[in-house]
Amino acid sequence: MTNDSAPSLPPFPSFYRASGLLLHVTSLPSPYGIGDVGPVAIAWIDQLCDAGQSWWQALPLGPTGYGNSPYQSLSSFAGNVFLISPDWLIEDGLLSASDCEAPSFSPSLVDYNAVIPFKYRLLEKAWTNFVRAASAELRVGFEQFRDEQAHWLKDYALFRALKIRYNGAYYLEWPRELVQRVPNALAQAQHDLAHQVDQVCFAQFLLFRQGARLEKHARAKGMRLIGDLPFFVSPDSSDVWANPELFLLDDQRKPHFVAGVPPDYFSAQGQLWGNPVYNWDTLRQTDYRWCIDRLRALLAHVDVIRLDHFRAFAAAWHVPAGAPTAQSGQWVPGPGADFFKAVKKELGRLPFIAEDLGLITADVHALRDQFQVAGTRVLQFAFDGNSGNPYLPHNYPSNAVVYTGTHDNATSRGWYEELPLYQRQNLWHYLNSQQSDSREVAWRLMHLAWSSPAALAIAPLQDLLNLGAEARMNVPGRAEGNWSWRCTEELLSTADFHWLRDLTRSSNRLQMLPNPAIEMAEAVS
Repeated sequence: MTNDSAPSLPPFPSFYRASGLLLHVTSLPSPYGIGDVGPVAIAWIDQLCDAGQSWWQALPLGPTGYGNSPYQSLSSFAGNVFLISPDWLIEDGLLSASDCEAPSFSPSLVDYNAVIPFKYRLLEKAWTNFVRAASAELRVGFEQFRDEQAHWLKDYALFRALKIRYNGAYYLEWPRELVQRVPNALAQAQHDLAHQVDQVCFAQFLLFRQGARLEKHARAKGMRLIGDLPFFVSPDSSDVWANPELFLLDDQRKPHFVAGVPPDYFSAQGQLWGNPVYNWDTLRQTDYRWCIDRLRALLAHVDVIRLDHFRAFAAAWHVPAGAPTAQSGQWVPGPGADFFKAVKKELGRLPFIAEDLGLITADVHALRDQFQVAGTRVLQFAFDGNSGNPYLPHNYPSNAVVYTGTHDNATSRGWYEELPLYQRQNLWHYLNSQQSDSREVAWRLMHLAWSSPAALAIAPLQDLLNLGAEARMNVPGRAEGNWSWRCTEELLSTADFHWLRDLTRSSNRLQMLPNPAIEMAEAVS
């Protein structure tokens, strides 16, 4: 989605000031156990607009595998079908209200073990009804979608059908001729699994169709959407299976190296992520065609892309496959400026926010600044006592996005409750305020972010709602128990959104056209 009536951003001009909230789609309230892109997302956009916000940032929306992490997607091009709205399937005549009667899901957590079979059952029913009695409009739309998206959809659909056939096994455990993509074996699988392949394609059609409806509403409201693109892809993905030449793999299609980060203050052994690394020589020879297709696919749905792990465009930590820790890795140069020149030539712009956190070296900053990519500042990293700390607001450039915290951080209230005493004192000293307790911290950080020089200020919804450790979205390095937090209807009905609008106005970040009804109500109050 692009906002044709608004200027192309970023880079952000020095005069630009706006704000928004970070909330993953899965966290939206709904009766179906998980948020979706239907009426609940429409209502969320309306609520953001009423609160004077201009931006909504979500996490990656690809299909998830083990651990339900949005950063380990089964495809860079497909969407997560669990985000399909049952309400809009009822509108399309593909389901009845009785089909969607849900068990008693938790309102505050996504129980994936219950949600996944429930959503699959609905999609199976929708497919049956489509085959039996779909409207001509839906049938034409489906065939058009298959044709337009064939460059990724055909491989992805067969990949998912094969995953079902082999009980979810890692694709390297499939029969050798399928791992190696022997043409005759692929053709036979395509024939044998035609029904399952059609269903996978249909579910993607439904999701893309609903997503387009949501994007149209966002555009009409003047809302800008920030998508999130992981740098690496999952080892068990259709990306790697269908494009092995783009990765450093051996003859058995196993990775020579895997991605991670070196030892640092937080981890003596570093972090071993396990993703295959790119064959940049091959990608360069194709003018980065696959990478640019990946960007273009996401930009069809959002205005701006957050480039996760931006530092890997300069250099990435490659660890020999099979190494027990990340300690034995080494820095290997990434595509650097050559990549961004190719992207700008192809897309005409660089609509990116760099996630330039972690172990950042001068070459990363130079690459970011050469192309005027907006950088990231996180207030939770600011209070070590060093006045030159780049996360302190007085050190921000205007072409930056400031966050109170990210999906990988504790909520600001939870963060403060675990903070060493000296950092608590540094915080209150910076705020020029008497020390208070944790109930004040999230709002004080939001005020600090909104009043900063950064062009764009964003807070997780959890901070606006002043929630504690129970609302954390992700703990890096923890294999289970992440990505499950949900917001309830009751929480969204609080007065916090009125406070947010006041904060946004007072900090000169109110970019939206005013809502006359709200303005009148505020004038009366």
